[in-house]
Amino acid sequence: MTAVSVDAKGGRVFAIALALAGWVVKFVAVVLVIATFNFILVHAAPGDPAQVIAGQSGASDEKLLAQLRAEYGLDKPYPIQLATYLKRVVTLDLGYSYRQQRTVASLILERLPATLLLTATAFSLALLSGIILGTLAGVRAGKWSDTVLTVVSLLLYATPVFWLGLMLVLLFSVQLDWLPAFGYVTIGVPMTALQRMVDIGWHLILPAVSLAAVYLAIYTRLMRSSVLDVTHQDFIKTAKAKGLKQGRIIIRHILRNAMLPIVTVAGMQAGALVGGAVVIETVFAWPGLGRLIYDALLQRDYPVLLGVFLVMSVIVIALNLLTDAIYRVIDPRVSVRAAS
Repeated sequence: MTAVSVDAKGGRVFAIALALAGWVVKFVAVVLVIATFNFILVHAAPGDPAQVIAGQSGASDEKLLAQLRAEYGLDKPYPIQLATYLKRVVTLDLGYSYRQQRTVASLILERLPATLLLTATAFSLALLSGIILGTLAGVRAGKWSDTVLTVVSLLLYATPVFWLGLMLVLLFSVQLDWLPAFGYVTIGVPMTALQRMVDIGWHLILPAVSLAAVYLAIYTRLMRSSVLDVTHQDFIKTAKAKGLKQGRIIIRHILRNAMLPIVTVAGMQAGALVGGAVVIETVFAWPGLGRLIYDALLQRDYPVLLGVFLVMSVIVIALNLLTDAIYRVIDPRVSVRAAS
Protein backbone atom coordinates (compact mmCIF):
# COMPACT_ATOMS: atom_id res chain seq x y z
CA MET A 1 0.00 0.00 0.00
CA THR A 2 2.84 2.34 0.90
CA ALA A 3 4.75 1.50 -2.29
CA VAL A 4 1.65 2.19 -4.36
CA SER A 5 1.11 5.58 -2.71
CA VAL A 6 4.77 6.50 -3.21
CA ASP A 7 4.58 5.54 -6.90
CA ALA A 8 1.37 7.54 -7.30
CA LYS A 9 2.95 10.54 -5.61
CA GLY A 10 6.02 10.25 -7.80
CA GLY A 11 3.81 10.01 -10.87
CA ARG A 12 1.98 13.21 -9.91
CA VAL A 13 5.26 15.04 -9.32
CA PHE A 14 6.55 13.89 -12.70
CA ALA A 15 3.32 14.98 -14.39
CA ILE A 16 3.53 18.41 -12.74
CA ALA A 17 7.20 18.78 -13.74
CA LEU A 18 6.39 17.73 -17.29
CA ALA A 19 3.50 20.20 -17.51
CA LEU A 20 5.71 22.97 -16.10
CA ALA A 21 8.44 22.21 -18.63
CA GLY A 22 5.89 22.30 -21.44
CA TRP A 23 4.58 25.63 -20.18
CA VAL A 24 8.11 27.09 -20.13
CA VAL A 25 8.78 25.91 -23.69
CA LYS A 26 5.49 27.41 -24.91
CA PHE A 27 6.19 30.66 -23.05
CA VAL A 28 9.64 31.02 -24.62
CA ALA A 29 8.27 30.20 -28.07
CA VAL A 30 5.49 32.78 -27.76
CA VAL A 31 7.94 35.44 -26.55
CA LEU A 32 10.30 34.75 -29.48
CA VAL A 33 7.44 34.97 -31.97
CA ILE A 34 6.27 38.26 -30.44
CA ALA A 35 9.83 39.58 -30.45
CA THR A 36 10.17 38.71 -34.14
CA PHE A 37 6.95 40.50 -35.07
CA ASN A 38 7.95 43.52 -32.97
CA PHE A 39 11.30 43.70 -34.76
CA ILE A 40 9.70 43.50 -38.21
CA LEU A 41 7.05 46.12 -37.42
CA VAL A 42 9.43 48.58 -35.76
CA HIS A 43 11.99 48.39 -38.58
CA ALA A 44 9.24 48.66 -41.20
CA ALA A 45 8.28 52.09 -39.85
CA PRO A 46 9.66 55.07 -41.79
CA GLY A 47 12.68 56.88 -40.42
CA ASP A 48 16.38 56.24 -39.89
CA PRO A 49 17.84 56.40 -36.35
CA ALA A 50 21.21 57.46 -37.76
CA GLN A 51 19.67 60.46 -39.52
CA VAL A 52 17.75 61.45 -36.39
CA ILE A 53 20.87 61.27 -34.21
CA ALA A 54 23.00 63.12 -36.77
CA GLY A 55 20.34 65.75 -37.33
CA GLN A 56 20.00 66.48 -33.62
CA SER A 57 23.76 66.81 -33.32
CA GLY A 58 23.82 69.38 -36.13
CA ALA A 59 25.64 67.28 -38.72
CA SER A 60 24.29 64.90 -41.32
CA ASP A 61 27.06 64.14 -43.84
CA GLU A 62 27.27 60.66 -45.35
CA LYS A 63 30.48 59.78 -43.51
CA LEU A 64 28.91 60.43 -40.13
CA LEU A 65 25.74 58.52 -41.10
CA ALA A 66 27.79 55.52 -42.20
CA GLN A 67 29.78 55.67 -38.96
CA LEU A 68 26.59 55.77 -36.84
CA ARG A 69 24.99 52.89 -38.78
CA ALA A 70 28.13 50.79 -38.33
CA GLU A 71 28.34 51.67 -34.61
CA TYR A 72 24.76 50.56 -33.89
CA GLY A 73 24.72 47.63 -36.34
CA LEU A 74 22.20 49.29 -38.65
CA ASP A 75 24.36 48.65 -41.73
CA LYS A 76 23.91 44.88 -41.50
CA PRO A 77 21.15 43.01 -43.40
CA TYR A 78 17.83 42.66 -41.59
CA PRO A 79 18.13 38.85 -41.11
CA ILE A 80 21.44 39.32 -39.29
CA GLN A 81 20.03 42.16 -37.19
CA LEU A 82 17.00 39.99 -36.32
CA ALA A 83 19.17 37.01 -35.38
CA THR A 84 21.35 39.24 -33.20
CA TYR A 85 18.29 40.71 -31.51
CA LEU A 86 16.69 37.30 -30.82
CA LYS A 87 19.98 36.05 -29.39
CA ARG A 88 19.99 39.00 -26.99
CA VAL A 89 16.36 38.31 -26.05
CA VAL A 90 17.21 34.70 -25.14
CA THR A 91 20.05 35.95 -22.93
CA LEU A 92 17.75 38.62 -21.38
CA ASP A 93 19.79 41.43 -22.93
CA LEU A 94 17.45 44.21 -24.12
CA GLY A 95 20.19 46.23 -25.78
CA TYR A 96 21.50 49.79 -25.49
CA SER A 97 19.64 53.05 -26.11
CA TYR A 98 20.87 55.06 -29.10
CA ARG A 99 19.86 58.40 -27.64
CA GLN A 100 20.15 58.10 -23.87
CA GLN A 101 23.37 56.06 -23.89
CA ARG A 102 22.04 53.70 -21.23
CA THR A 103 20.99 50.09 -21.17
CA VAL A 104 17.36 49.56 -22.12
CA ALA A 105 16.85 47.36 -19.06
CA SER A 106 17.83 50.21 -16.72
CA LEU A 107 15.49 52.61 -18.50
CA ILE A 108 12.59 50.16 -18.26
CA LEU A 109 13.25 49.32 -14.61
CA GLU A 110 13.32 53.04 -13.87
CA ARG A 111 9.93 53.68 -15.51
CA LEU A 112 8.14 50.37 -14.88
CA PRO A 113 7.08 51.04 -11.25
CA ALA A 114 5.22 54.23 -12.25
CA THR A 115 3.36 52.45 -15.06
CA LEU A 116 2.48 49.45 -12.89
CA LEU A 117 1.23 51.77 -10.15
CA LEU A 118 -0.95 53.71 -12.59
CA THR A 119 -2.34 50.70 -14.45
CA ALA A 120 -2.92 48.61 -11.31
CA THR A 121 -4.75 51.47 -9.62
CA ALA A 122 -6.87 52.22 -12.69
CA PHE A 123 -7.62 48.52 -13.26
CA SER A 124 -8.62 47.94 -9.62
CA LEU A 125 -10.76 51.08 -9.60
CA ALA A 126 -12.51 50.16 -12.85
CA LEU A 127 -13.06 46.52 -11.91
CA LEU A 128 -14.34 47.05 -8.36
CA SER A 129 -16.52 50.01 -9.30
CA GLY A 130 -17.81 48.22 -12.39
CA ILE A 131 -18.79 45.14 -10.39
CA ILE A 132 -20.56 47.17 -7.71
CA LEU A 133 -22.37 49.52 -10.10
CA GLY A 134 -23.21 46.73 -12.55
CA THR A 135 -24.65 44.59 -9.76
CA LEU A 136 -26.72 47.52 -8.52
CA ALA A 137 -28.00 48.21 -12.03
CA GLY A 138 -28.80 44.54 -12.64
CA VAL A 139 -30.62 44.05 -9.35
CA ARG A 140 -32.63 47.26 -9.86
CA ALA A 141 -33.19 46.77 -13.59
CA GLY A 142 -35.86 49.06 -15.05
CA LYS A 143 -35.75 51.53 -12.16
CA TRP A 144 -34.41 55.10 -12.18
CA SER A 145 -31.04 54.12 -10.69
CA ASP A 146 -30.53 51.60 -13.50
CA THR A 147 -31.33 54.29 -16.07
CA VAL A 148 -28.90 56.75 -14.51
CA LEU A 149 -26.07 54.19 -14.37
CA THR A 150 -26.74 53.15 -17.97
CA VAL A 151 -26.58 56.74 -19.23
CA VAL A 152 -23.42 57.51 -17.26
CA SER A 153 -21.77 54.31 -18.52
CA LEU A 154 -22.54 55.16 -22.13
CA LEU A 155 -21.22 58.70 -21.69
CA LEU A 156 -17.96 57.46 -20.15
CA TYR A 157 -17.53 54.88 -22.88
CA ALA A 158 -18.03 57.49 -25.61
CA THR A 159 -15.70 60.07 -24.04
CA PRO A 160 -12.09 60.18 -25.36
CA VAL A 161 -9.59 59.44 -22.60
CA PHE A 162 -7.36 62.44 -23.31
CA TRP A 163 -10.33 64.85 -23.36
CA LEU A 164 -11.63 63.49 -20.05
CA GLY A 165 -8.18 63.89 -18.54
CA LEU A 166 -7.90 67.50 -19.68
CA MET A 167 -11.40 68.30 -18.36
CA LEU A 168 -10.53 66.78 -14.98
CA VAL A 169 -7.39 68.92 -14.87
CA LEU A 170 -9.38 72.07 -15.66
CA LEU A 171 -11.96 71.28 -12.99
CA PHE A 172 -10.01 69.81 -10.08
CA SER A 173 -6.62 71.48 -10.63
CA VAL A 174 -7.26 74.82 -12.31
CA GLN A 175 -10.72 75.79 -11.02
CA LEU A 176 -10.92 74.08 -7.61
CA ASP A 177 -7.18 73.67 -6.94
CA TRP A 178 -7.79 70.39 -5.14
CA LEU A 179 -5.41 68.05 -6.95
CA PRO A 180 -2.05 68.41 -8.72
CA ALA A 181 -2.34 68.52 -12.48
CA PHE A 182 0.87 66.95 -13.72
CA GLY A 183 3.85 64.91 -12.64
CA TYR A 184 4.55 61.98 -10.35
CA VAL A 185 5.66 63.74 -7.19
CA THR A 186 6.21 67.31 -6.03
CA ILE A 187 9.75 68.35 -6.95
CA GLY A 188 12.03 70.34 -4.66
CA VAL A 189 10.11 69.72 -1.44
CA PRO A 190 11.82 67.66 1.30
CA MET A 191 9.50 64.85 2.44
CA THR A 192 9.56 61.80 4.64
CA ALA A 193 8.77 58.38 3.15
CA LEU A 194 5.15 58.59 4.33
CA GLN A 195 4.72 62.13 3.00
CA ARG A 196 6.16 61.03 -0.35
CA MET A 197 3.67 58.15 -0.57
CA VAL A 198 0.77 60.50 0.17
CA ASP A 199 2.05 63.01 -2.38
CA ILE A 200 2.32 60.32 -5.07
CA GLY A 201 -1.22 59.25 -4.19
CA TRP A 202 -2.54 62.78 -4.78
CA HIS A 203 -0.76 62.94 -8.14
CA LEU A 204 -2.16 59.51 -9.03
CA ILE A 205 -5.87 60.34 -8.63
CA LEU A 206 -6.53 62.23 -11.88
CA PRO A 207 -4.58 59.97 -14.29
CA ALA A 208 -5.96 56.81 -12.66
CA VAL A 209 -9.56 58.03 -12.85
CA SER A 210 -9.09 59.12 -16.48
CA LEU A 211 -7.59 55.77 -17.48
CA ALA A 212 -10.23 53.78 -15.58
CA ALA A 213 -13.27 55.62 -16.97
CA VAL A 214 -13.69 53.69 -20.22
CA TYR A 215 -13.11 50.30 -18.61
CA LEU A 216 -15.46 51.20 -15.76
CA ALA A 217 -18.22 51.74 -18.31
CA ILE A 218 -17.48 48.40 -20.00
CA TYR A 219 -17.44 46.42 -16.75
CA THR A 220 -20.61 48.11 -15.49
CA ARG A 221 -22.56 47.24 -18.64
CA LEU A 222 -21.17 43.70 -18.79
CA MET A 223 -21.86 43.07 -15.10
CA ARG A 224 -25.42 44.34 -15.43
CA SER A 225 -26.10 42.00 -18.34
CA SER A 226 -24.49 39.07 -16.53
CA VAL A 227 -26.48 39.71 -13.33
CA LEU A 228 -29.74 39.83 -15.30
CA ASP A 229 -28.85 36.56 -17.01
CA VAL A 230 -27.99 34.77 -13.75
CA THR A 231 -31.03 36.15 -11.93
CA HIS A 232 -33.35 34.21 -14.23
CA GLN A 233 -31.56 30.90 -13.70
CA ASP A 234 -33.39 28.04 -11.97
CA PHE A 235 -31.02 27.83 -8.99
CA ILE A 236 -31.75 31.46 -8.12
CA LYS A 237 -35.47 30.76 -8.23
CA THR A 238 -34.86 27.78 -5.94
CA ALA A 239 -32.90 29.92 -3.50
CA LYS A 240 -35.72 32.45 -3.39
CA ALA A 241 -38.26 29.66 -2.87
CA LYS A 242 -36.27 28.43 0.13
CA GLY A 243 -36.69 31.85 1.72
CA LEU A 244 -33.06 32.97 1.62
CA LYS A 245 -32.46 36.65 2.18
CA GLN A 246 -31.93 38.85 -0.85
CA GLY A 247 -28.48 39.96 0.27
CA ARG A 248 -27.28 36.39 0.69
CA ILE A 249 -28.66 35.40 -2.71
CA ILE A 250 -26.84 38.30 -4.36
CA ILE A 251 -23.50 37.71 -2.64
CA ARG A 252 -23.39 33.90 -2.48
CA HIS A 253 -25.14 32.96 -5.71
CA ILE A 254 -25.59 35.80 -8.21
CA LEU A 255 -22.20 37.49 -7.85
CA ARG A 256 -20.17 34.26 -7.92
CA ASN A 257 -21.67 33.22 -11.24
CA ALA A 258 -22.09 36.67 -12.78
CA MET A 259 -18.41 37.52 -12.31
CA LEU A 260 -17.18 34.81 -14.71
CA PRO A 261 -17.60 36.95 -17.88
CA ILE A 262 -16.08 39.92 -16.03
CA VAL A 263 -12.96 37.94 -15.13
CA THR A 264 -12.54 36.81 -18.74
CA VAL A 265 -12.94 40.29 -20.24
CA ALA A 266 -10.89 41.98 -17.51
CA GLY A 267 -8.03 39.55 -18.04
CA MET A 268 -7.95 40.28 -21.76
CA GLN A 269 -8.16 44.05 -21.24
CA ALA A 270 -5.64 44.28 -18.42
CA GLY A 271 -2.83 44.34 -20.95
CA ALA A 272 -4.66 46.97 -22.99
CA LEU A 273 -4.46 49.28 -19.99
CA VAL A 274 -0.69 49.45 -20.44
CA GLY A 275 -1.21 50.57 -24.04
CA GLY A 276 -3.86 53.06 -22.99
CA ALA A 277 -1.45 54.48 -20.46
CA VAL A 278 0.61 55.96 -23.30
CA VAL A 279 -1.94 58.73 -23.85
CA ILE A 280 -2.61 59.31 -20.15
CA GLU A 281 1.07 59.43 -19.26
CA THR A 282 1.61 62.00 -22.00
CA VAL A 283 -1.32 64.16 -20.87
CA PHE A 284 -0.34 64.10 -17.20
CA ALA A 285 3.48 63.98 -17.69
CA TRP A 286 3.52 60.69 -15.82
CA PRO A 287 7.05 59.19 -16.01
CA GLY A 288 6.15 55.65 -17.05
CA LEU A 289 6.65 53.28 -19.97
CA GLY A 290 4.04 55.08 -22.05
CA ARG A 291 6.02 58.29 -21.96
CA LEU A 292 9.20 56.32 -22.67
CA ILE A 293 7.56 54.80 -25.78
CA TYR A 294 6.46 58.22 -26.99
CA ASP A 295 9.95 59.73 -26.62
CA ALA A 296 11.64 56.68 -28.18
CA LEU A 297 9.24 56.78 -31.13
CA LEU A 298 10.10 60.40 -31.87
CA GLN A 299 13.81 59.64 -31.60
CA ARG A 300 13.61 56.38 -33.61
CA ASP A 301 15.30 54.64 -30.67
CA TYR A 302 14.67 51.07 -31.85
CA PRO A 303 16.23 49.20 -28.88
CA VAL A 304 14.05 51.09 -26.40
CA LEU A 305 10.90 50.49 -28.44
CA LEU A 306 11.66 46.79 -28.83
CA GLY A 307 12.53 46.42 -25.16
CA VAL A 308 9.37 48.11 -23.93
CA PHE A 309 7.17 46.18 -26.36
CA LEU A 310 8.75 42.91 -25.23
CA VAL A 311 8.26 43.69 -21.54
CA MET A 312 4.65 44.72 -22.17
CA SER A 313 4.06 41.47 -24.07
CA VAL A 314 5.46 39.41 -21.18
CA ILE A 315 3.19 41.31 -18.78
CA VAL A 316 0.15 40.56 -20.96
CA ILE A 317 1.03 36.85 -21.10
CA ALA A 318 1.48 36.76 -17.32
CA LEU A 319 -1.86 38.51 -16.81
CA ASN A 320 -3.59 35.97 -19.06
CA LEU A 321 -2.14 33.12 -17.01
CA LEU A 322 -3.24 34.83 -13.82
CA THR A 323 -6.72 35.29 -15.26
CA ASP A 324 -6.90 31.59 -16.06
CA ALA A 325 -5.91 30.73 -12.48
CA ILE A 326 -8.51 33.12 -11.02
CA TYR A 327 -11.14 31.70 -13.35
CA ARG A 328 -10.43 28.20 -12.07
CA VAL A 329 -10.77 29.40 -8.47
CA ILE A 330 -14.11 31.08 -9.15
CA ASP A 331 -15.46 28.18 -11.22
CA PRO A 332 -13.88 24.82 -10.21
CA ARG A 333 -15.75 23.17 -13.09
CA VAL A 334 -13.12 24.64 -15.42
CA SER A 335 -10.42 22.55 -13.73
CA VAL A 336 -12.59 19.47 -13.96
CA ARG A 337 -13.22 19.99 -17.69
CA ALA A 338 -9.53 20.68 -18.29
CA ALA A 339 -8.53 17.52 -16.44
CA SER A 340 -11.01 15.39 -18.38
